[in-house]
Amino acid sequence: MFAFILSRILQAIPVMLVVALISFAMFAYVGDPVSIMLGQDFTEAQRTQLIKDLGLDQSFLMQFSTFIGNAAQGEFGLSYRLSRPVAQLIGERAPATLELAICAASIALVVGVAMGVYTGLYRNSWLSRAFLTFSLVGVSLPPFLIGILLILIFSVWLGWLPSFGRGEVVQFGWWSTGFLTWSGLKALILPAITLGLFQLTLIMRLVRSEMLEVLRTDYIKFARARGLGNRAINFGHALKNTLVPVITIAGLQLGGIIAFAIVTETVFQWPGMGLLFIQSVGAADIPVMAAYLMLIALVFVGINLVVDLLYFLVDPRLRVGRGAAGGH
Repeated sequence: MFAFILSRILQAIPVMLVVALISFAMFAYVGDPVSIMLGQDFTEAQRTQLIKDLGLDQSFLMQFSTFIGNAAQGEFGLSYRLSRPVAQLIGERAPATLELAICAASIALVVGVAMGVYTGLYRNSWLSRAFLTFSLVGVSLPPFLIGILLILIFSVWLGWLPSFGRGEVVQFGWWSTGFLTWSGLKALILPAITLGLFQLTLIMRLVRSEMLEVLRTDYIKFARARGLGNRAINFGHALKNTLVPVITIAGLQLGGIIAFAIVTETVFQWPGMGLLFIQSVGAADIPVMAAYLMLIALVFVGINLVVDLLYFLVDPRLRVGRGAAGGH
């Protein structure tokens, strides 16, 4: 197992280097951060000095090597827009994005798996048809439109939930959380539903199709012939064998939730990393944009590693196959 983890980490290093190169190259020639930082009234001497201070007078390879060396130490330089360390800015915004992503992923997994199992077991009921119709809406509508509709209904018309912001938060050192305040929990509901709705419907339809396929297999028929109850068959045999593809999709979707929270955070003005990225694009803040993309790549690499490890826990065939391979 240790060798497996080590091999995955070694494979991730060139991936991270390629992502760093692409992200840095994409943003190195976007906009003019010097003019944005200086404003309208500046002298040529001030411009030259700022270019030198930012290291923009160096070659591309020199700038990139400096960026990689600092990134390996957790430093991404100074934000051009705010003149603050990028690592500090991301550290301040990360709790908001992570809490939103965790809530959205929890809603998608719990509700999606439950609805998928129900529609797979009772596919002809009226509630299953209603769930399938709901899933079509969730897959078809873009997140920004869903967010706007939720704001219109629950904030404007009904006035039940806030339409923007994170509400009141509690600080624990560098970590801020809205889980411990009523206004924080209320502010989390609409963005979490908006962000998790697409993943919820995707997981529901995947679980349903896998359940329908597994329930037609021979070993399920054999289990029924042995006299096992419906609960043992449906949850002990059928559901367990649908988890491998679900884990794959759910893992990738969790990374997607964090990566594509940009739209939801923009609609609800949620003070997370996605909103920071959007604000940085407008100011050509290269260090923040490059650091954000590298962080997202690291999240996907980590999630893929966790998914691979979960395969061994869920599917015993993989453990047997790996043990047999090791024996040879």
